Amino acid sequence: MLLFGFASGLPLPLSGFTLRQWMAEGGVSLGAIGLSAAIGLSYSLKFLWSPLLDRLAPPGALARLGRRRGWLIAIQSALLLACLLLARSDPAAAPLASVAAAAMVAFFSASQDIVVDAWRIESFPPRAQGQALAAYVWGYRVALLISGAAAIKLAGTLGWHGSLAVMAALGGIGLLATLLAREPPAPMAPPQASGWGAMLRGAVLAPLREFLGRRHAGAILAFVALFKLGEALAGVMLAPFYRALGFDRGAVALANGPLSLAAALAGITAGGWLVSRFGVRRTLVLTGFVQMAAMLMYVLLAYSAGNREVLYATTLVEALAEGLADAAFLAFLSSLCAPAYTATQYALLSSLAALGLRTLGGLSGFMAAALGWRHFYLMATLSSLPAMLVMLYLLRQEKSDT
Repeated sequence: MLLFGFASGLPLPLSGFTLRQWMAEGGVSLGAIGLSAAIGLSYSLKFLWSPLLDRLAPPGALARLGRRRGWLIAIQSALLLACLLLARSDPAAAPLASVAAAAMVAFFSASQDIVVDAWRIESFPPRAQGQALAAYVWGYRVALLISGAAAIKLAGTLGWHGSLAVMAALGGIGLLATLLAREPPAPMAPPQASGWGAMLRGAVLAPLREFLGRRHAGAILAFVALFKLGEALAGVMLAPFYRALGFDRGAVALANGPLSLAAALAGITAGGWLVSRFGVRRTLVLTGFVQMAAMLMYVLLAYSAGNREVLYATTLVEALAEGLADAAFLAFLSSLCAPAYTATQYALLSSLAALGLRTLGGLSGFMAAALGWRHFYLMATLSSLPAMLVMLYLLRQEKSDT
C-alpha cells in the first residue's frame, strides 16, 4: 500500500502545479495556464469508465495476472509512456502538445486510482482498511513532495526535460508494486448478458440497483455527500483568509508545508489504528466530532490579529483532526462496496464525497464576504453537524436492526 500510494501521488503535480510552473517559466499566457486546470477533470469523472474496469478482462496475456493486477500493469505502462511524452514536450513552443500529454497523464493516473482502490478493498478485511489507507497516504504524500517541490528544484540542475524524465522513471515503482502484490480472490461475478445494451445495464445500472436496494441507502448517500461539506467551505477560503490576517508567504508556507504534513500523517496513522481497534462507524463518529471541534481553531485564528503561534497551532490541530477523520471516512466508503462492483461503487462514492467542494465550495467566497471571517468559519464548522446527525441515526438503526 505504501508503494501504491507513491505511484498514485506521483502523477498528480505533473499534470497540475509542476506543469503550471513550467508553463509560467516558459512565458505561456495566463489564460492558457488557467485553462490547464481542466486537465484534472479525469479525477472527478473517473466513475464514468470505472464499470469497464470491473467488467472487462485485461487485454491479451495480461489477463493471466488476474483482473486487478492485469489492468494495473496495462494502465501503469501507459502512464509511464504518457509521463515520458510530457517530459519530451515543450510548453513554450507547443503548449497544446504539453497539455495533451498532461491530460493523458491525468487520465491514466485516475484509471490507476480506480484499480488500486478496488485492489485495496478486496485485499484487506474491513478492520484493516484504516491501516492500509494510512500506509497509502504516507506514500501518496511523499510522492506529492517529490513530483512537486523536488521536481521544480531538480529542474534547476537537469532542466525541465531531465527533471520530468526522472519523475517518469520513478513511475516504475508502481509497476514494481503490482508485480509484488497478490491478486485478491475473485468475487462471484454477476451473470453475463450478451449485447452492448445488456452489458451496459450490467456494468452501470446493476451496481446502482444493488446499492439503492440496501436498507437506509438514502441516509448513507446523504452522509457521504455531507461529510466533507464543512471542510470544503473552510479550505477554499484559506488563502485569502491568511492574507486578510496579514501573514506573509514564509509563515503560510511553514504552516501548510512541513507542519501540516507531519500532523496529517500522524492523524491518518492514528485514525487507521482507531478503525482497527473500534470499528469503522464508531471511529467515524468520534473523529468526525473531533474534526468539527478542530475547525473552531479558525474562529480563534480570526480573533488572533495575525499571531503566528496561533496560525501554527491551528494548522497542526486541523491537519491532525482531518487525518483522523479521513482514515475513518475512506475506510467507511470502502466498507460500502459490494465485492462484485468494487471499482464502480467506490468511484461513484468518492465522487459523491467531493460534491460539496464542487458545488457549495464555489460559493464560499460570497459567504465569507457577506458574513465576515469569524462568522463564516463558525458557519463552516456548524455545516458539518448534519452529516454527524445522519451517522448517529445510522448507528441507532444498526443497533435496532440487530
